[in-house]
Amino acid sequence: MTVAVSPLTAPDRRRPVPGPGSRVRRTRPDTVPSRHRPTLGSGPTARVAAGCVLVLLAATWLLPLLWGLLTSVKSERDASDGEHWLWPQGGLTLAGFRTVWERGEIPLWMCNSLLIATAVTVITVLTSAMAGYAFSRTLFRGRRGLYALTVAGIIVPPQMLIVPWFQQMLALHLLDTYAAVILPQTVAPVMVYILKRHFDGMPRELEEAARLDGAGLWRIFWSVLLPLSRPMLAAVGIFVFITAWNNFLWPFVATSDPSLMTLPVGITTVKDAYGVQYAQTMASAVLSALPLLVVFLLFQRHIVKSVATAGLGGQ
Repeated sequence: MTVAVSPLTAPDRRRPVPGPGSRVRRTRPDTVPSRHRPTLGSGPTARVAAGCVLVLLAATWLLPLLWGLLTSVKSERDASDGEHWLWPQGGLTLAGFRTVWERGEIPLWMCNSLLIATAVTVITVLTSAMAGYAFSRTLFRGRRGLYALTVAGIIVPPQMLIVPWFQQMLALHLLDTYAAVILPQTVAPVMVYILKRHFDGMPRELEEAARLDGAGLWRIFWSVLLPLSRPMLAAVGIFVFITAWNNFLWPFVATSDPSLMTLPVGITTVKDAYGVQYAQTMASAVLSALPLLVVFLLFQRHIVKSVATAGLGGQ
């Protein structure tokens, strides 16, 4: 007796080919991968909620700035009046700015701050980029230990280095000079780490192509990798510039000559015999922050681009 066994075939799961004149109905997938799914949803309610949260955060950030700006254009009597803190009874005035400008050397202090911050930024960016490139692309004896020491320097607060820096500048006879204020601020281990990680993410095919053309390490760094790193270098430079501009402790310790004072140090010398003057204090703060605001507005796209693409956003 012979039994014919037919082979088991899987059911045909292919979609039927639509004929002429038939309509194809597109179905929306039931599930969306979690990585493409919006955090708050994609409906109008979620967008309104996200907008309200962003407006609240922006208002929270701007409120102290607006309060400081409003206080700076008040008279001293209105600035110390707690009952009419929102709007001054005597109206707005620039007396606080006029007093600070007349009693202090604001143009000289601004020039000193600009000179010192620019020099610190150029030297720090250049040395940090070279160190980051060396750690990322070269092999030498003691490389791991030196890099570990550099990373460990990130956790050392600058305030702990004030005494060693002062002793070094005293031994080199550099106190009360621009070099004494500039050189210690150019040591930035965190910038070396950031630029090293940036160079790690750049494709090595660019270097191989440059080597085929006969380029050496310095030529590759200066002509290939450095031009491609302009957004990151701009962001690092802005961060260094802001830090150097706002630095008060080290310029205060390293200089005693009034002609070498920076803006944060010089403004503290503008005092009044009648105690704390709130309008003058806020006017000084506005004058100090105004150049930084201009710098940030001019280069903000470089900061956003570097944070989004170069790893500063925790990627």
